[in-house]
Amino acid sequence: MESAGAYGAGKAGSFNFDPVAFFTHPRTILRLMSWVFSMVVFSCIVNEGYINIGSERLLCVFNNNADACNYGVTVGVACFLGSIFFLILDIYFPSISSVRDRRRAVLLDLVFSGLASFLWFVGFCFLANQWQATSADELPLAQGSDAARATIAFCFFSILTWAVLTLSALRRFLTGSNTNLFTWQHLEPAPSNARATPYPIANGATIVTTNPYQAPPFTETLDPQKLTQQRPMAPAF
Repeated sequence: MESAGAYGAGKAGSFNFDPVAFFTHPRTILRLMSWVFSMVVFSCIVNEGYINIGSERLLCVFNNNADACNYGVTVGVACFLGSIFFLILDIYFPSISSVRDRRRAVLLDLVFSGLASFLWFVGFCFLANQWQATSADELPLAQGSDAARATIAFCFFSILTWAVLTLSALRRFLTGSNTNLFTWQHLEPAPSNARATPYPIANGATIVTTNPYQAPPFTETLDPQKLTQQRPMAPAF
């Protein structure tokens, strides 16, 4: 596989998708975890986060505060879609040949991950506070209590995953020339049977390379005696 360029992307035309390398990469695992956590949050609220007590009106289990449920659903759906988007972007990232486009992609990842971790932190504090203020009389037969606890727990888990993704994106952005940090592609090691070949240069030093496909440099050691013999003589008058 070709070596990676700036921000970890491969050279133009060198993209070769490896599913095993991609899905075992730590960043991909974190994105999948974030995707699952966000799906659990908004699914719990949508399915069991609303109850009706003696009327057709649905009330939020978080202290009857509709803003709490709406906030959890909004952030959950946004991060769910964002995780899918950045998973697809990670797949095609090595095929992006423009350094400017790669930098923009990494910057977008950094901004979105940082914003997501902040929103999950706010959501965790908000939902935990509203759940603590909810009385037992507002939840007959403990309706929706398990869903509320699961929502709060996975909000906390989402803070951790998105915070790590933020740090990863920041590291990618600050050291974008490193080839091993920012892509699931890896550099191909030199063949084990490569033979070191010395190449002489003009000043007497020697270059040793293990690349069997590298051509020798266009240098030649010149003999001063040959230069004197080949120098043209002026005609005698």
